[in-house]
Amino acid sequence: MSSVVEKIESLRNALHEHNHRYYVLDQPTISDYRFDQMLRELQQLEKDYPEFNDQNSPTQRVGGGVTKSFETIAHRFPMYSLSNTYSREELELWEERLQKILGPEAVITYSCELKFDGVSVSLTYENGALIKALTRGDGAQGDAITTNVKTIHTIPLKLKGDYPPFFEIRGEIILPREGFNKMNEERAAKGEPLYMNPRNTASGTLKLQDSSLVAKRPLNCFLYALAGDQLPVNSQFQALGKARLWGFKVPKSAKLVTSINEVFEFIKYWDEKRKSLPYEIDGIVVKVNRFDQQHKLGFTAKAPRWAMAYKYQAERVATILKDVQYQVGRTGAITPVAQLDPIIISGTTVKRASLHNADQIEKLNLRIGDRVFVEKGGEIIPKITAIDSSNRGLEEAKVTFITNCLECGSVLERESGEAQHYCKNETECAPQKIGKIQHFIGRKAMDIEGLGEETVALLYQEGLLNSIADLYRLEKDQILPLERMADKSVSNLIKGIEKSKEKPFAKVLFGLGIRYVGETIAKKLSKRFKSIHALKQASLEHLIETNDIGERIAKSLVNYFSDPINQLTISRLESYGLQLNEVETEQNYHSAYIGKRFVISGVFDQFSREELKKEIESFGGIILSSVSPKTDYLIAGNDMGPSKKIKANQHNVPILNEFEYLILKG
Repeated sequence: MSSVVEKIESLRNALHEHNHRYYVLDQPTISDYRFDQMLRELQQLEKDYPEFNDQNSPTQRVGGGVTKSFETIAHRFPMYSLSNTYSREELELWEERLQKILGPEAVITYSCELKFDGVSVSLTYENGALIKALTRGDGAQGDAITTNVKTIHTIPLKLKGDYPPFFEIRGEIILPREGFNKMNEERAAKGEPLYMNPRNTASGTLKLQDSSLVAKRPLNCFLYALAGDQLPVNSQFQALGKARLWGFKVPKSAKLVTSINEVFEFIKYWDEKRKSLPYEIDGIVVKVNRFDQQHKLGFTAKAPRWAMAYKYQAERVATILKDVQYQVGRTGAITPVAQLDPIIISGTTVKRASLHNADQIEKLNLRIGDRVFVEKGGEIIPKITAIDSSNRGLEEAKVTFITNCLECGSVLERESGEAQHYCKNETECAPQKIGKIQHFIGRKAMDIEGLGEETVALLYQEGLLNSIADLYRLEKDQILPLERMADKSVSNLIKGIEKSKEKPFAKVLFGLGIRYVGETIAKKLSKRFKSIHALKQASLEHLIETNDIGERIAKSLVNYFSDPINQLTISRLESYGLQLNEVETEQNYHSAYIGKRFVISGVFDQFSREELKKEIESFGGIILSSVSPKTDYLIAGNDMGPSKKIKANQHNVPILNEFEYLILKG
């Protein structure tokens, strides 16, 4: 038996090494045929001796695992977004701010790196083995895509060298142009619709439930940042070199420079060279190189102060405006959409562009037949930026914003301070009704497995759905006769609807689709009012007293609950058994925390800021983003910014350090 174990381990080690040489170093030492022979031999041995299976075996690259749902998990180290700039002047001002914080004597060096246009991912390694892969999500938490990520050959399953026992590494998963074009050629040959662009295709691929399908797509991954408590490096550029030695695919394009002038030389060089790259980039990321300086500079609420993304100017292409159509969103918002003669921008075909609102149409003075200039905002969303004044459409073809909803005929309204027009006929306007149901079943709301947006539209068109409450009276026999409905899929749909009754009150409240009530506000309201009935009876003044609930949100809530149709919907949801009350967890509450408002700032030794926030909320405390007279405590870590301390002193808010916080906790 020992010889079998030795053979399995020998094959695994050899295949890991050959995979690294082929996909990362681009220096293969054996033929593809020999590699495939070794892989098949290992697959057979693992089949014959399943007791020796390893989740990070090279055989995992071929996929086969099925993920029914992608679990949302908190990031141990938050994944911040980056501040953006398009100008040299702003970068120079950024450097001035850095110098002011670090001191005039500080010598600042920068790591300049390509900004890949892909999907951000965080990989966790323990004892040299990949144990978890998360999407960026909202920065605080992301979706677990570990099974799919294991199929990407440029992501090592086992590391080599002097890696730390536990760390995270961040990267960008991309779909190279050649692979993307080949996928579209295959779809065109089958008569299937083409994929829009590499980035969206990569993102969609990572959410496929069958990992064997993911394995067939030529995804690549570049790694660019380490995260951990005890890293064996003291600078960004050193981290890139170490990661490369551990087996990661780290771009060799990164460069260490000593001045903003050198930063701009790097930016200029890649502005000219980027179109010849085999993959897409949309800018350059500039980072303060030394970790001790990064630590001193710290973070804003959304982004690190020590990094800046310089975005290249979007490609601009001229085309002809053929028409303007109007879309109705689930909230009734009317969005004008320009219909264009097809053009290629940044490698993708563009036929439509958002015009945002009536003001934008008026500002551009659009006419059908105009020659317009189109850019991709942030290289993603097409938009019309200007008109060729020498090539205009006819005066009588001037675009005038519609006055009535094209779906239901209702007169459109525009509220004071609003940029958009709205159709207020939410109970009869078909796109709004369908949109509200689609929102209700979404992942952040009821997350009903087996029910997608297309199925909702089909059920509405067939007269089986007219409101969210109708979901809970659907029967299998009603759905089976419909097109593309199989017995198993319908059974899963019915089970998913039934299971959604277990979703907590905050999810149901968010799912109702009340205007301005997002996921975070729904959580605050559920904790504050405890039940849908208490919330329904709350006065405007009572609502405004709730933290983060302004007059606009409060009025929207009052209007929603005063509508008889909405009242009937809530009564029906209650009769079907949905959770319309907050589940009490008072046994976890701490008397020193209940109802107290906390602001957290700085870096802590014994816990991360996210861990601290979760603990305070679990004890009944409330987390605020900024200091005000209503703040009860400011929890101050290392390198806290001066502004919060000044405000805390102005409003006599107690400032607790890490040790004092632990005393409060008891």
